[in-house]
Amino acid sequence: MRTVLMVAEKPSLAQSIAKILSKGNCTSRKGLNGACSVHEYAGSFQGQTVRFKMTSVCGHVMTLDFIGEGCDYVVLWLDCDKEGENICFEVLDAIQPVMNKGNVRERSVYRAKFSSITDTDIWNAMNHLGEPNRNEALSVDARQELDLRIGCAFTRFQTKYFQGKYGNLDSSLISFGPCQTPTLGFCVERHDKIQSFKPETYWVLQAKVFKGKESPLTLDWNRVRVFDRDVGQMFLNLAKTSREATVESVSKKEKTKQRPQALNTVEMLRVASSALGMGPQHTMQIAERLYTQGYISYPRTETTHYPENFDLKGTLKQQSNNPMWAEEVKALLATGLNRPRKGTDAGDHPPITPMRAASEAELGSDGWRLYEYITRHFIATVSQDCKYLQTTIDFNIGTEGFSCNGKTLMSPGYTTMMPWQGIPLEEAMPACERGDTFTVDEIKLVEKQTSPPDYLTEAELITLMEKHGIGTDASIPVHINNICQRNYVTVESGRKLKPTNLGIVLVHGYYKIDAELVLPTIRSAVEKQLNLIAQGKANYQQVLQHTLDIFKRKFHFFVDSITGMDELMEVSFSPIAATGKPMSRCGKCHRFMKYIQAKPSRLHCSHCDETYSLPQNGAIKLYKELRCPLDDFELVLWTSGARGKSYPLCPYCFSNPPFRDMKKGMGCNECTHPSCQHSLNSLGIGQCVECDSGVLVLDPTSGPKWRMACNKCNVVVHFFEHAHRVQVAQESCNACDASLVAVDFNKTRTPLPAGETQHTGCVFCDPVFQDLVELKHATMRHAMHRGGGARRGGRGRGRGRRGNPKKPKDKMAALAAYFV
Repeated sequence: MRTVLMVAEKPSLAQSIAKILSKGNCTSRKGLNGACSVHEYAGSFQGQTVRFKMTSVCGHVMTLDFIGEGCDYVVLWLDCDKEGENICFEVLDAIQPVMNKGNVRERSVYRAKFSSITDTDIWNAMNHLGEPNRNEALSVDARQELDLRIGCAFTRFQTKYFQGKYGNLDSSLISFGPCQTPTLGFCVERHDKIQSFKPETYWVLQAKVFKGKESPLTLDWNRVRVFDRDVGQMFLNLAKTSREATVESVSKKEKTKQRPQALNTVEMLRVASSALGMGPQHTMQIAERLYTQGYISYPRTETTHYPENFDLKGTLKQQSNNPMWAEEVKALLATGLNRPRKGTDAGDHPPITPMRAASEAELGSDGWRLYEYITRHFIATVSQDCKYLQTTIDFNIGTEGFSCNGKTLMSPGYTTMMPWQGIPLEEAMPACERGDTFTVDEIKLVEKQTSPPDYLTEAELITLMEKHGIGTDASIPVHINNICQRNYVTVESGRKLKPTNLGIVLVHGYYKIDAELVLPTIRSAVEKQLNLIAQGKANYQQVLQHTLDIFKRKFHFFVDSITGMDELMEVSFSPIAATGKPMSRCGKCHRFMKYIQAKPSRLHCSHCDETYSLPQNGAIKLYKELRCPLDDFELVLWTSGARGKSYPLCPYCFSNPPFRDMKKGMGCNECTHPSCQHSLNSLGIGQCVECDSGVLVLDPTSGPKWRMACNKCNVVVHFFEHAHRVQVAQESCNACDASLVAVDFNKTRTPLPAGETQHTGCVFCDPVFQDLVELKHATMRHAMHRGGGARRGGRGRGRGRRGNPKKPKDKMAALAAYFV
């Protein structure tokens, strides 16, 4: 029997598709990697009985470890966008070498195209299999390589150049990205307009009139405003010559507010940010979950036009039992659906629509809010337009013209589903006709000032990015998230994006050196070329090389001109020598080094002009004025909290590993010095109970709440509380090879049997210690006390450790996402 291998993009998708195609009759087992399951069933393919095996990748293929018994056909169920096409060929590169070699003329590779996880769509895709699109995959390859090489070059240079110069530079990575940087540029451009804004004073005539006992009407001046007070006063005097307002005309016009077009990704992101208060990255994560669970159609699309064969009525019927909109849906089904507005067909996926009914209990808070909006939007697209009557009354007061407007709702139409777009209730306009007179209640000259624009909202930024071609519907959330994560902007109330000092200085620096690095024009042109590759109208290698040549010249010019940006940095940030507070002594000059807390935290010796790295995300303090025996630097203590890990380190050794088997970033708890009292050799106890590569090391500063912590993972073992002294002995356990521990208790608080105050034994095997050891922040993989059972590892000698994982074949996809 021949075998058909089917591959989806996520484990949950593989499970759903296999369940539909097998009609629930598939068997499942874990794959070799433990993350992706394999679902098997028998069925028919190309007129023959075959064995189907459905599995998945987890995004891009980063590592190759394909142990194949061989398959005859492969059906690719990756997401139907350019990224999905790219992953198709990554999968093929992995499996084609081990596929069975059948008839040379026989086709063996198939591509399934689908937009939702429904029985109809999945079976339709299976019955109309196509081929993967090589051109679309190449366009993704080109984008990834460009973003990676350009981003890495600029990021590495400017990070190294600036990080050691300024103490309060609040970013551990000063990144550049071909899309990220223009995105930041939009935010800083708005910030600059706000800062340079100079308010102007202007004056308006404000009039109130009434007729009989009716409420007063506030009128708008036809001249709107004047910027000269004397001129305004003149018009006021002319108007005050009359105490009556004469009606010049009354007009009534029936107006229509159009229903929305079908929903695409960009509009969904805009509304989620402005109306739901959800960031673009978070919104896409929720939308992808709703899609994989079968509640909505594919959430990445640029199309706003329903296909001619789209089942609008069937999709609407699914919503007829939800109490929130059942009445409106049933009315639409009874009277007939309105033809949706003509939108744009981008040739990718259909618009985003609900695929099945749901409740808040099923989806959770944010999931339901997004699903509710998508459903309301869909129902609105097949509803009637909103109709209202606009009444305008024009008045004359003296020689000056005024007017007032009012709206009266005639038919709410689609706004019953989208009430936030509805016509607000207003007081009815008074009945009047030409020639009628109203009494002037008051008329005055009011002084006002022009106001600056506000900071860009996420919704406005998304609009600008779409307009200028920065990123795609899939990558826009990533770029916005990047500038937030890099501390270039902060998200303020109302989801407004306010640039930080660093973000402002960077953009001003790019403008000063080469404006094209931050303007959207060059990236927009590159995106057009990438789209031509996807369409088969441009050569992959030529576009790649041409773009790289342009940015290579720009990079060299940027490096030569970096002092222009540095001049701006000097104004906003303090020199490293003038920052921080004295902490520990330098081993070279024996003067105090300063501790700089701003990320990345570090120590700086102004006398030697040297900067030393430190562990991040914790607290640093001097460690008893003890010194490293190798270089005479004073040790410092890093701690993650009162109940967390802590360990001493030498600032010099941390950046300059003293032994061949050490790496940068290792503290004393990983140091292999043979005799130092702080080293792994002196304080290591035994192999970690959770990971195979770490060693549990005594924390000598933790008394009286003693603990040992893994020097690789987050395992912390608390033991011997209230002991007077805990030391690691030279002897090892005969049973498990762990180092023995000597414990000394005070007479009044000893938990040892028979009132003993001292005991030396193995924390893993000694029954005396059994009730004195507890484990935190991890789950035991082995029993800690096994009555003499074997245990691997002791004081860094851990046997049977795993080898290093295989290096990824291609890190480009992950790194490119980081820099763009």
